[in-house]
Amino acid sequence: MLSIIHNDHKNIAKLLNVLTDKLSRIKLEDEVDYRLVRDIVSYLQTYSGKFHHPLEDRIYEYYLKYRVVDDSVANRLHDEHQHLEIISAELKEMIDSILLDAIVSRDDIIEKLQQFVNLQKAHLDYEEVEILPAIKASLSADDWRHLEQNWHHDPQEDPLFGRTVADQYKSLAKRLSL
Repeated sequence: MLSIIHNDHKNIAKLLNVLTDKLSRIKLEDEVDYRLVRDIVSYLQTYSGKFHHPLEDRIYEYYLKYRVVDDSVANRLHDEHQHLEIISAELKEMIDSILLDAIVSRDDIIEKLQQFVNLQKAHLDYEEVEILPAIKASLSADDWRHLEQNWHHDPQEDPLFGRTVADQYKSLAKRLSL
């Protein structure tokens, strides 16, 4: 299960690199393919919301319930997941407005896209540096078997990085050379 999460994080990092490039282009007032930006945000919002974050939350909740003795440990992970969901929705709405030829301030899109990228990167770092190592060190083989029995998602079903690329992500996959 941790390998699925680590692999998802690598894929998310690839997408964040593309968004960082697009952000630089926006700042330079270069032409930007906002459909590509929307596809990335949409993918991150959809895949993370349906599969990635629920998997992390399930493992983390188990960890908190059965392995953390200190009651002062807050569920920061879940809170960050909720915050990322809100920021993703706001950014997607802004990009959809641009694609519908609405007037959106360049400063506003730069600010929202920068906020999105920064939050995503900070969240990945938090998970990779603090959360996942603590979980890995604490959970036993029996814990992992229990968690795996209750999780039924095949990573090959990933609509972008899985076995088959969904139609809505074909141009994004091409851009990423998948």
